[in-house]
Amino acid sequence: MQAKRWAWVAIGVLVAGGWGACSDDDARQPVTTATPQPTPSKPTASEPTASKPTATTSKPWYEDYDPAHFAPDVRRYARQAGINPQLLMAILYNESYKPHDPKFERQWAEVDSDPAFGIANMHKPAFDETKRGRPFAKRKWEELPDDPALAIQAAAWHLHDLAARLPSKRADLYTKDELLALGYNAGGGNMRIFARGRKAGPQAQSYLDRLHKNWDKSAEALEG
Repeated sequence: MQAKRWAWVAIGVLVAGGWGACSDDDARQPVTTATPQPTPSKPTASEPTASKPTATTSKPWYEDYDPAHFAPDVRRYARQAGINPQLLMAILYNESYKPHDPKFERQWAEVDSDPAFGIANMHKPAFDETKRGRPFAKRKWEELPDDPALAIQAAAWHLHDLAARLPSKRADLYTKDELLALGYNAGGGNMRIFARGRKAGPQAQSYLDRLHKNWDKSAEALEG
């Protein structure tokens, strides 16, 4: 899930006259200590396809986008996947740099060789692998731009799967949550390398730095 931050700045300039603002394989002291992780619960037989933002607004959700609007979905799917909801929320804040207008995402996908869809910026191979055996197994990656709840659900279980890939013996350089964030950004293979003590490169470190900046804000969003 590598961020293409500057690319989006350039694209935003190009489309401003139109509709307006529209990871695999590659971190320092944690800002806060990772909270204890809940035990993963088994997927239920059925899941809702989407939910509305908590905040009342007359605008489409993507024109008034704030990950905090989806705090109920973050809490719910993090609990089901057995991962830290604060981590999941912080990742959504990390990924909020990109315009999430569904039309914009689909048009960008026409020129991007490796596009990411949805508010969690998930690539198709990661989504297709994560959905196997899950309640959303019949859903398609192409639905992510229109369905924030599905994007959150898939991101939660992807983090769950990354956690299962962590080596049992790890260096003390990064916390578990930091490693999962690095895995989300740089891929599971690199995550395992970082877990054994290698420092993240500049791009992955930048992602981790943003996670630290978004950490307290994510906790506040979940309390709201």
